[in-house]
Amino acid sequence: MIDDADQRLPEPATADIRLVGVLHALADPVRLRIARELAAGHELMSCIAFSLPVSKSTSTHHFRVLREAGVIRQYRRGTARLSSLRHDDLAARFPGLLDRVLAAAEAELAQQPAAAEAGPKAETETEAEAETDTGTTQQTAGQPELDDIDV
Repeated sequence: MIDDADQRLPEPATADIRLVGVLHALADPVRLRIARELAAGHELMSCIAFSLPVSKSTSTHHFRVLREAGVIRQYRRGTARLSSLRHDDLAARFPGLLDRVLAAAEAELAQQPAAAEAGPKAETETEAEAETDTGTTQQTAGQPELDDIDV
């Protein structure tokens, strides 16, 4: 719960949140993990509550990128920084975007053990199959096309 003693850190207004900034912020696996953990029902989390595989300074950078993109809101409470997902603001600005990105991330995570068991050769063969004669990559089965995403 936020009280009057908490200081909100600077963030863009809902109308100023840009799609390219949100997508850039969520493109990094560490930042996507932060968003997933916040979306999993943790309304306010201290930055140190996340067990991230990066140094403290790198972690601070990731939280700043998410905040400046408008993905999270941060409050300073004493020496702690509390973070929350700006789900409602993002849904108002880009309906369905955050939910679809998070669902895709969960689906990708669910498939990772199967890919790890298949080994590196199977992964290379899959990538080779996706190549066309012109050297471009075709859409992988099960991935939505850009036209399928409502922005």
